[in-house]
Formats: sequence, C-alpha cells, structure tokens
Amino acid sequence: MADSRAELAERFGDRLKKDEPLAKHVNFRIGGPADAYLEAKTTQDAVDAIRIARSRNIPWVIIGGGSNVLIADAGFRGLVIQTAFRGWRQDGNRVTADAGVLSAFLARATVDAGLTGFEWAIGLPGTIGGAVRGNAGCFGGEMKDSVETVRIYDPGSDAERLMTWAECKFKYRDSIIKHMNPAPVVLDVTLTLGPGDKKVGKSRLDEIIRARKEKQPQGASSAGCMFKNVTLNGKEDLWKLRQETDIPSEFMEAKSIPAGWLIDQADLKGTKIGDAEVSDKHGNFCLNRGAATADQVMQLVSLIKTKIRNRFGVQLEEEVQLIGFDS
Repeated sequence: MADSRAELAERFGDRLKKDEPLAKHVNFRIGGPADAYLEAKTTQDAVDAIRIARSRNIPWVIIGGGSNVLIADAGFRGLVIQTAFRGWRQDGNRVTADAGVLSAFLARATVDAGLTGFEWAIGLPGTIGGAVRGNAGCFGGEMKDSVETVRIYDPGSDAERLMTWAECKFKYRDSIIKHMNPAPVVLDVTLTLGPGDKKVGKSRLDEIIRARKEKQPQGASSAGCMFKNVTLNGKEDLWKLRQETDIPSEFMEAKSIPAGWLIDQADLKGTKIGDAEVSDKHGNFCLNRGAATADQVMQLVSLIKTKIRNRFGVQLEEEVQLIGFDS
C-alpha cells in the first residue's frame, strides 16, 4: 500500500492521512485505522481520489457524515474518502445540495428560505449523499418524497451521470445507488419542495427536535437505528409473533413493524456485551458506552437477531453500513 499511496500523496499532499484512526470520523466512535484517509473538500477531490485508487487497485470506500456506519476494529485496508463538499443553492422551489451537506442543516436552511417539505430531516443525522443512497427517513418523511435528480460519478464509465427519481429506484431504506458496482459517488442532489410559511416551518422543526430528544437516546455514541423496520408485503407468516404479543393495528395498517418495538417486546433493552449496549430508551439504538469495540457491537447485533428470530419468527436486517469486515 505504501508505494500505491505515492500518487495519492502527490495529488493531495498532507491532506492525505496515513494510518488514520477512523473512530474519530464516525458517530459510533468505533473503528480501526484506514491505510489512507482523505477529506474531500470538492467533488473533484473525490473523483480524482477514486481515479487514482482504481488505477492502482487500491480498495476504496466513501463515507458521509459518519452516521449509520460501523467500522471494523481492524479498520479498512485501502482508501477512505469522506465527503466534505457542502455547497447548496436555491432556484425557486428547487434546492440543489452537495453530497456533504448535513441533512439537518439543509432542513433548517430550506425553512429559512421559505420552503416546506424537508422539515422532517432536522431529525436526520449525516449528510445528503448518504441519505439519498439509503433513502433515509424519519418523522414521517423519506428522501424519495423530495428528490428530483441525483448527480453521481460512475467509476465504471469514468463519467458523471444525472439520475432521475425513477432511475434511483427508491425502496424502504434502499436505492439502486446502494447496489451499483463499482459503487458510484453521489456528487449532489436536487430536491423539489413547496412554498412554505417560515413561522410554521420553524415550529415544525422545534416539534421534531423535541420528539427526537424524548424518544431517542442522548449523550452516548451510536450509529443511529441499527436495524431496518420489518416491511410487510402480505406474504409473511406472523403466526409466531401473534402467539407472543398483540401487534398494534397501526403497524398492520402501515405495513411496517418497527424493529425497536420488536426488541422492546423481547425484553432486550439494556442488554450489554462489553461496552456495547441496547439503549433502554429506544430498542433500535446500540450505544457505545465508552470503550465498545466493533466486535462487541456485532456480537450484540447477532444476539438480538437470534432472539427475535427464535421468539417471533422475524428476521431483522441491519440498516448500518459495515466497513472493513471483509478485508
């Protein structure tokens, strides 16, 4: 890797960090070092870094704000690029934001600009790029509700591409962007919003912030929701779950069973392995109580999935992105 880093170092100088601890760049505060780490200040930084990495057969991965990510204790053998291009602009009801713009910042900025439709994102950690990749959502909203186009860099064709909403193929916590190989880089996202009242919008922001503080753990490090909610498509066998507990009618109507509710029903809140702990406030949050390791988190995740499957016959699926576990 040392020889392969030479071209990266020539392009980025001392901005390229060698053997950089990744724990300080992610919300979980867990993870070993990357062979090389770059904070990409511009879209061109990201594109150039990927071009060099591919030409030198260096494995690479993109991260955004550091939420929704768990890094292996051994770190990542290759180049980690963190998006830090954070420009945005408004054109009437359209807003275009660089991938590195924080979602919560953009939620507040759009309200200040007299727009509505993105208030829900004040409760969303991380960046716009990561949010669109995973169709992130909370408090009644999802990225797919507002996205018009997504501009990506496709390493396979070595070209930029503008993807329409339809081409993104959004699903629950998913998009085609997650599955493209080689993985594309989101450069910017254009949202279509509506005209709004600033006073009403700010009131909604405050309401969501209060709800987040009431419902979600505060203070401890985490990656956000660990598991996806269970989407019902009419083919599931819920007999085993119904033998154990009553399923609220609103879950059946919404065709979605919250993972946190299942974890609560299984009496797993407060469960610990080392310093990794299931929050006693919200079951879908795994917390780092100070010195948790990725191995401890994965042991806790495995325990939760096994308990839920054995007791309720339901298979949970991780929502967080796992990095470095196959290297």
